[in-house]
Amino acid sequence: MTAPATDPPGATGTALTGQIRRDPAARAAAGRAARKRVPLDEHAAFAPAADRPDPVDVILAQETDRLPELLPIRHGRMLASPLAFLRATAAVMAADLAGTPSSGITAQLCGDAHLFNFGVYASPERRLVFDLNDFDETHPGPWEWDVKRLVASLALAGRANGLKRRERAAVVLAAGRRYREAMTEFAQMPELEVWYARADVDDLRERLAGRLGKERSRKLAKAGAKARTRTSLQAYRKLTELVDGHRRIVADPPLLVPVADLVPDVARKHLESQIRDLLAGYRESLADDRRRLFDAFEFVDLARKVVGVGSVGTRCWILLMTGRDDEDPLLLQVKEAGPSVLAAHLPGSPSEHDSQGRRVVAGQRVMQATSDIFLGWHAVPGFDGKTRDFYVRQLRDWKGGAAVEEMDAAGLQAYAVLCGWTLARAHARGGDRIAVAAYLGTSTRFEEALTEFAESYATQTERDHATFTEAVAAGRLTAQPNI
Repeated sequence: MTAPATDPPGATGTALTGQIRRDPAARAAAGRAARKRVPLDEHAAFAPAADRPDPVDVILAQETDRLPELLPIRHGRMLASPLAFLRATAAVMAADLAGTPSSGITAQLCGDAHLFNFGVYASPERRLVFDLNDFDETHPGPWEWDVKRLVASLALAGRANGLKRRERAAVVLAAGRRYREAMTEFAQMPELEVWYARADVDDLRERLAGRLGKERSRKLAKAGAKARTRTSLQAYRKLTELVDGHRRIVADPPLLVPVADLVPDVARKHLESQIRDLLAGYRESLADDRRRLFDAFEFVDLARKVVGVGSVGTRCWILLMTGRDDEDPLLLQVKEAGPSVLAAHLPGSPSEHDSQGRRVVAGQRVMQATSDIFLGWHAVPGFDGKTRDFYVRQLRDWKGGAAVEEMDAAGLQAYAVLCGWTLARAHARGGDRIAVAAYLGTSTRFEEALTEFAESYATQTERDHATFTEAVAAGRLTAQPNI
């Protein structure tokens, strides 16, 4: 994938030509020119548009092709808090962001860069790394959109944790400052150094030991140790059992439902046949060496799984496969991929991929420092005759997230700094880092503007959450909390 470019006013998504790419001075000049058109202070602004749609209408429209029996679970999870609501409403925020100032400089976006979509997982070299870990909405677009979604989530997390306004401002300032400073650092690096940069958790803990203090260093080590226990073998022992001499996925309805419990025998055989076809097509999306490894495993069982908050209701399966024997498992997650919520608001910046599954995989490979060795994609027709795109990855591979709800002001600020660096590194790989760095400059105006935006958007999200809660109470939507 070519890096998105610095665009003239009103344009987005064109690729850098070789001549411009090799002229850092011209790229920096384009960034400074963009700052004159859209001053940094303007990023503080957020006011809902006069014709802003009802957020409940946006939610309902997004759910038209989801599994209706699972939607009450989604709504129940969204009721939990304004922050949970934000996690599920990337479509609402994408529409709002489309009306905010933009520098005109694009990058490959995560599209849903809230603080829970950062976490740890295993690299192929079996190192624990911290990175973005959800790319369902990835799409080329204005780099500011990812940053603003991150800081809005930080402000909401601060409110949920009882932080005062000045403490929340310090958290957002820290995230924005680290993003800006990191982008400046990446702008000065050779291409390969940017591509090799990553947040290795063990290296981070050693490097930051003095600044973290004993207690936070201990918690980081504990979180890393816990993540390393989250393997396919651990999931295999937890999620499967022997039934009449055959290994089967254990039912935990409604969150995990084996195919044998989900559909009658005839339909089950048809569904399993479709999944086998999907796996055959998915295999072709893997590199040759990964195909060889994949071929060492055979399909055993299948179950429908409910994941996340925003993804509930999409078609998601876990596949049990085994290698040389019963104690050599591979658990894959097969997840439906629909159009990015950003696409409708970026008509001049289409994804270069016809397959939504491939869009997710390609965006993930650009933005992540290192990706799952089994990451791939394919499409398969459903019972309704509609062909749907899917992407595939391992279910668990040392995956873990931060306990955000337990963070005090200093802890949330430290986490914000790590997220800010990580997001800058992802954008540096998938965008024009030199232009972005020049646009941001050396002043603190950008991060200061973000503190105002984050608070304004957090307040808007609380209002939207209240509207959603009222809609549930009125019977407009059905919700099952605590599932």
